[in-house]
Amino acid sequence: MNIFKSHFWHDKGQRNGIILLGVLILVFQIIVVFVDFSIAEKEDLETPEVDAFYTQIERIKALRLESKKFKLYPFNPNYITDYKGAQLGMSLVAIDKLLTFRKTGKFINSKKAFQEVTGISDTLLEKISPFFKFPDWVKNQQRKKKVDAFDKKFTKYVISKRTTTDLNKATIEDLKTIEGIGVVLSKRIIKYRSKLQGFSMERQLLEVWGLKPEIADDIWTTFNIYKLPNIQKLNVNTVTFKELLNTPYVDYELCKKIFEYRDAVAELQNISELTNIQGFPLDLYDRIVLYLMVQ
Repeated sequence: MNIFKSHFWHDKGQRNGIILLGVLILVFQIIVVFVDFSIAEKEDLETPEVDAFYTQIERIKALRLESKKFKLYPFNPNYITDYKGAQLGMSLVAIDKLLTFRKTGKFINSKKAFQEVTGISDTLLEKISPFFKFPDWVKNQQRKKKVDAFDKKFTKYVISKRTTTDLNKATIEDLKTIEGIGVVLSKRIIKYRSKLQGFSMERQLLEVWGLKPEIADDIWTTFNIYKLPNIQKLNVNTVTFKELLNTPYVDYELCKKIFEYRDAVAELQNISELTNIQGFPLDLYDRIVLYLMVQ
């Protein structure tokens, strides 16, 4: 019994210490159970909003960098300096070739000529040539060359289609090769030519209704009358009134006057007697006598 007392018996101070220790242990256990001592996880910054923000920043940086780069504006390639050439990406050799060429007093008037003089690559030429700015007279000259080249090709094409240059043998297609003459006017010219039995003189062409003098001049630069037409002339002493009335340049009034004169003289001895008729159109005499004769 004494043995147990020696092991379990404590004085008042020891019992208080044991109680305090028990309380501390209990409090510690409660804290451990109810208080979360885990370290807070690092906040996740990789969200769509953050990604968009950084993307926008990178774009702004890229735009600022781009704004600092060299920008091309329209320029005359004849006045490229060392500095300008370097900015354009030209080599020193290419720049020297250009400067040497310009010292001769000559000018470059096309992107093809620029490449021939400088020897730059096709890639660089395609990059800078859209910004070439030549004087207006150069543009007009280039435009004229294109027009002249087209005119030459068109002329060759027209000549190849033309079958003759004899106006009395020309077809509708032949006449259409003249600028300003279409199907309608071509038919009108041929119809009038048939009425005259062929053109005998140039001024007869001006009698075609609707044909302008300048177009007639263009016709004569291409076509000619190589041989006078074989016209069937009428004997003014035996011709009937109807036959004479159907003669070119003779209208009803003139036909009456010719018959009255013939009745008065019985018979004309010379075709020139027609000029004796009062009111005879002297300006048409050389064309009327193409169709009349005296026998």
